Amino acid sequence: MIYKISAEESGKTVKEILRYGVGLSLAFTKKLKFLENGILLNGERVTVRCVVKEGDILSLATEDDGIETLLSPTNIPFDCIYEDDSVILPSKPAFMPTHPSRNHRGDTLADALAYKYKQEGAPLVFRAISRLDKDTSGILLLAKDRISASRLSDAMKRGEIKKQYVAILDGVLSEPNGVIETYIKREAESIIKRKVCHSDEGGDRALTHYETLAENGTYSLVLASPITGRTHQLRVHFSYLGAPILGDGMYGRESNLISRHALHALSLEFPHPKTENKMKISAPLFEDMEKLVTSIFGLEAIQKIHALNQ
Repeated sequence: MIYKISAEESGKTVKEILRYGVGLSLAFTKKLKFLENGILLNGERVTVRCVVKEGDILSLATEDDGIETLLSPTNIPFDCIYEDDSVILPSKPAFMPTHPSRNHRGDTLADALAYKYKQEGAPLVFRAISRLDKDTSGILLLAKDRISASRLSDAMKRGEIKKQYVAILDGVLSEPNGVIETYIKREAESIIKRKVCHSDEGGDRALTHYETLAENGTYSLVLASPITGRTHQLRVHFSYLGAPILGDGMYGRESNLISRHALHALSLEFPHPKTENKMKISAPLFEDMEKLVTSIFGLEAIQKIHALNQ
């Protein structure tokens, strides 16, 4: 990235320019400091204490130089809902992991994206700002460069990235609308499973807003907004209320109505990392949940969800 110092910025330090001019986080600035050509002023390596003057050229090593070695570019179909030079928002199908792990190579969203960009001749470093469980479908937010990732991560910490999920619950909630506030921690005998705990038991605060869109006495259709981002938060919270997500074998029970847990990331609202414009991007339900919502709750429920996507 090339940044030219303006008259108003003359006399400031490089650190001030990076923080308030370029908009980098302190963590990302620290990373640049340790790169050989991370921060150059008029072609010379400088410290962040260096004072700049009008017309100086600041060069920052913010560009990617190759595809991540952990990725295995694989031709897997997926829908890209929105893309520009800073962000990409794909709609992840169910049963697809977000990123590679020891047991998943070549079958992840990251691998599918690596293939897409390889075909386009563009480098990719997979920078997921939001993540989804393997069986959860829906919208994800990814940054396409280091600066965008830094700014979006800061926005996430400030609570400026908002998510909405649609879930079908195996049960009916005692309160149709409300707030779930608990603490959540990992179960001692599991590396994956989480549970609700008391505040003094080492857990993390977890907060979820929810609204019931429809119910039939047996099942409920809810719109859920996690305010915090704990692992399995929605799955744990609705199980805690006695109405686990339908098909969730870990926190409830499997179902012959759907072959995965009935949870879909419907929309993401975020400040664009370059323009700062507020954006809201939505991903329509996949066919399995669309059919299930229709069969259980009727066309009116589907119309409510479609209206949320407008």
